[in-house]
Amino acid sequence: MADEAFNATAWCLDDATAGYEVQSVENGLCSAFAYTDVTNAGLDVFYLLFAAAMVFFMQAGFAMLCAGSVRQKNVKNIMLKNILDACGGALGFWSIGYAFAYGGATSDKKGFIGSSGFFLADFTSGGDLIGWFFQFAFAATAATIVAGTVAERCKFEAYLCYSLMLTGFVYPVIVYSIWSSSGFLTAFNNDPAVGCGMHDFAGSGVVHMTGGITALIAAKVLGPRIGRFHDADGNPLPEPHSFPPHSVALQVLGTFVLWFGWYGFNPGSTLGISGEGVPDVAALCAVTTTIAAAAGSVSAMFTDMLLSRRKTGETMYDITMCMNGALSGLVGITAGCSVVEPWAAFVIGIVAGWTYIFWSSLLVKLKIDDAVDAIPVHFGNGMWGCIAVGLFAEPARTINAFGEHGHYGWFYSWGNGSADAHLLAAQVCGVLWIIGWVTVIMLPYFLILNALGLFRVDALEEEVGLDISHHKGAAYDMSGPSADVQEKFEISRSQRKIEVPKESNDEAA
Repeated sequence: MADEAFNATAWCLDDATAGYEVQSVENGLCSAFAYTDVTNAGLDVFYLLFAAAMVFFMQAGFAMLCAGSVRQKNVKNIMLKNILDACGGALGFWSIGYAFAYGGATSDKKGFIGSSGFFLADFTSGGDLIGWFFQFAFAATAATIVAGTVAERCKFEAYLCYSLMLTGFVYPVIVYSIWSSSGFLTAFNNDPAVGCGMHDFAGSGVVHMTGGITALIAAKVLGPRIGRFHDADGNPLPEPHSFPPHSVALQVLGTFVLWFGWYGFNPGSTLGISGEGVPDVAALCAVTTTIAAAAGSVSAMFTDMLLSRRKTGETMYDITMCMNGALSGLVGITAGCSVVEPWAAFVIGIVAGWTYIFWSSLLVKLKIDDAVDAIPVHFGNGMWGCIAVGLFAEPARTINAFGEHGHYGWFYSWGNGSADAHLLAAQVCGVLWIIGWVTVIMLPYFLILNALGLFRVDALEEEVGLDISHHKGAAYDMSGPSADVQEKFEISRSQRKIEVPKESNDEAA
């Protein structure tokens, strides 16, 4: 019986006959299971559903991070904006955004913007619908980046206007140019630009740079918070005033939620899991994402510690540097997570931490106020992530993720004696295109909002806080019991006390 039990059989689908064949448990339960087209499609839909849900959960991470970073008097305002990012992103991307981003794209033509699929017309298959859901989560992420930068001083109406503009038009055009098969910079066209097209696997440029450059323009037009760089009389402060975060615990929670969500952001960008070689790409993305995040965190924190010790003589470890360094590493690896080796992910993360420190210091010198340091994280490291692909893209991994085109990272080409810089050139072109497009559209847009008085809140409203002035009261009830109630409680407690008689010295003896 023991031998018979060991050789027990299992019934498994046979792809060749669409029937069943017997397989031995000795060779592994259902070891000859072969997926059909139907099961492949179902598996890919489930994989994208799971990945998109993780990306959407990043909205909670952004909300926690922003809420912890602002002052207590503005918590409701920033949380509401994060909720409406998801709502506005869903409606804008459903109505026109997705059609502009992917509508009518084919690999045998090139264009500027999509022109079909508005309101998801004729979208019936699971693959089409889940594709929209996944891409919507990315669009909402691009809009959320801006919310933190302009926190504590931006009018609610202006926020709604630019959020819809970004997700409905500006971001979709960039998506079409780089990710659709008809884009003029895409790597998925039959005739890609520069012979290879821009390689931005999960969106260092498409998502993070777009949100980051929008945030930079908005912060410059909007101006700094009251008291950040000037005193009450308008005189420059000797040192910029820092506004401490009201909850470091929420900041750390938000950072971990974002890090977790990035495992849907990067590995999920394979857009499926059943194809040949795709599991290898997804697994590599998870590994490189982890290494770059850890390296960026350590790099930023210890570099800041060394710079501070050299300046003040004291050794201090800044948790903000640790958190934003990790996020910088995540942004930096997003473009190249599928094409670089693990050691290169470590290098990219280290440089990402330095890039964050450089951009954060530069903004202070330029007197540009970023309430959560989103510009250094997303814009600065979005650029670095795109450029890093042109330097570190390893040939075999690039072929696995993007196909054979003969152009790889410049360091590998240089090592082979060819010095081929086609991919690096494509990456630079992509960076310049994103900066140029967003600036041309969003700079006049923000200037018009500002000229119409629709951009910035009144100075008194800013001083009292946006929660009280715009959202019916503070986020936290810190009032406590009244003085009369406390007095009555003390009297009641004193009446309940029982006095214990002390023993005399003789009795004690």
